[in-house]
Amino acid sequence: MMRAALIGMVAAGLATPACAAELVQRGAAIAKANCSRCHAIGAHGASPNPKSPPFRSLARKYPLSNLEEALAEGIVVGHQGEEMPAFAFSPSEIRALLAYLNSVQQK
Repeated sequence: MMRAALIGMVAAGLATPACAAELVQRGAAIAKANCSRCHAIGAHGASPNPKSPPFRSLARKYPLSNLEEALAEGIVVGHQGEEMPAFAFSPSEIRALLAYLNSVQQK
């Protein structure tokens, strides 16, 4: 799955293979540091908070590109009684996080 995302980024001219892999790895670190206490951030496993959707299924609900603005402005979402902390990411962090999110999607 991650390999397909990297190939897509390279084919689109967004990055060299090494840069694309580094971007995805940076996004994984951001997700682990900021999101993993509630969300399953990888390709497998349940979310620690059952009301927080696994990252691998986010694209089924809405286009991931729609998250760019929310991540920049400070995304705030409730998960049926569990409020998500407010996060505001820099443009480079957003690119990395979206690259990672795209790499783990299961359709």
